[in-house]
Amino acid sequence: MSGETPRPDGAEPDGPALGGTTPGPETPEPGAPDLTAPDLTKADVDPDSPLGEAIGSVDAVAEPGLAEELEQEVAREAAPAVEESGDRWRDALRRATSGGWAVALGAIVLAVVAGSILIVVTDENVLASAPYFFARPADTFAAIGQAVGGAYSALFQGAVYNFGADSFAQGIRPLTQTLTNATPLIAAGLGVALAFRAGLFNIGGQGQMLMAATAAGWIGFGVTGLPFPWHLLLCLVAGIAAGALWAGIAGLLKARTGAHEVIVTIMLNYVAFYLLSYFLATPGLMQAPGSANPKTPPMQDSAVLPPLLGSSYNLHWGFVLSLLAVVGVWWLLNRSSAGFAFRAVGENPKAARVAGIDVSRTTVLVMLVAGGLVGLAGTQQVLGSVTTGFSVDIDAGIGFDAITVALLGGSSPWGVLGAGILFGGFKAGGSAMQAAQGIPIEIVLVVQSLIVLFIAAPPLVRAIFRLPQPERTPRRRETRRDRRRAASTGTTEGGRA
Repeated sequence: MSGETPRPDGAEPDGPALGGTTPGPETPEPGAPDLTAPDLTKADVDPDSPLGEAIGSVDAVAEPGLAEELEQEVAREAAPAVEESGDRWRDALRRATSGGWAVALGAIVLAVVAGSILIVVTDENVLASAPYFFARPADTFAAIGQAVGGAYSALFQGAVYNFGADSFAQGIRPLTQTLTNATPLIAAGLGVALAFRAGLFNIGGQGQMLMAATAAGWIGFGVTGLPFPWHLLLCLVAGIAAGALWAGIAGLLKARTGAHEVIVTIMLNYVAFYLLSYFLATPGLMQAPGSANPKTPPMQDSAVLPPLLGSSYNLHWGFVLSLLAVVGVWWLLNRSSAGFAFRAVGENPKAARVAGIDVSRTTVLVMLVAGGLVGLAGTQQVLGSVTTGFSVDIDAGIGFDAITVALLGGSSPWGVLGAGILFGGFKAGGSAMQAAQGIPIEIVLVVQSLIVLFIAAPPLVRAIFRLPQPERTPRRRETRRDRRRAASTGTTEGGRA
């Protein structure tokens, strides 16, 4: 018999009878769901996302391993959201400084500071004034200021605007050279970034550029009788197709045999290099007639990219093509079903496969498009920058610099555009800095390398500048989950009352 004393009105007793125990938190029965535990169901994710579609279609009994992996992915997605502080300006600053652009900017600043130190320790005037630093410190600081200030002033005037020019037209010449240098970097950087977004590493930019230059160059000087612009268009199509096919080899091997694309693309770089070397050293193929040098004949006028701002500047219409490529890649990634498949495969190939995406086909397609973009860079080189004939070094290291551009740009089309212009400015300004101040251009190369180093270590950059850690903002699915838990809690409490 229970120890509870019934009330006269027949209502339930308010509390335990004498000698009873105070009820504690209710423990769910075996097999019953725990309402206080996170509910990792397909309602926790956006049903339109690759992860949501995968969760909705996976059979936990038939594929327990995949179901467990997807559950872990949901747990990561269901991580606690950012708590708002109530101060909208502080929250806005935190959101802004926690983004990837803050790390990229911090990496640039750190690299410039490191470059300044190298300039100081190698400057003759600074070294001459250092022995009597404690007697006359002002001389040493003045020498440091002149060395660093003069170097970066020359870098700016060689990359953006020359204040010593007689006219505005002459003053902007450095800027046009910067954009000229950036043109192939942007196109090749897009090819590397697109592969990154799909979870692939396109390290074969050199080989893809060389094959594109081979195809476009051979048509550019070997095909006669075609008028402008048909000759130019044919060269562009041939170069882009050659780059796409060369990268497609790596994509096909990856999809069919599982061969790692890094190894394959690196090996294809060597194949392309020695194949072009053979073509250039063989009379009757690509070697200029009557010449013993491994160099092609000049491009025909009908196959050359016309100047964008007139014959006084090196900037050509290839820059416009790179801008169009930026817009095209942005649209592809954010507004097309193919771009959705690219991003889905890059985020979680297993979830994408369960959602119905053909991962093998997507892998090949990604490499084809990425190779075509890098091929555009090689075509721009032979039809715009080096039209008097090219040799085996026509890639000029752009294929590997594109990796840096893609990393600095965060694999975003607009980020690649900015990073390409920045590195184009480094190249243009580095030569001016060497000519005006006698500073080795290798200093600029060190700065570029340090940018990559710091980009590869975001925690270090965040620790130095005390940047907040990247945190997710509240999403709609979290709101639904919170409402469901609140409703469940309310129902439980109502039953206890």
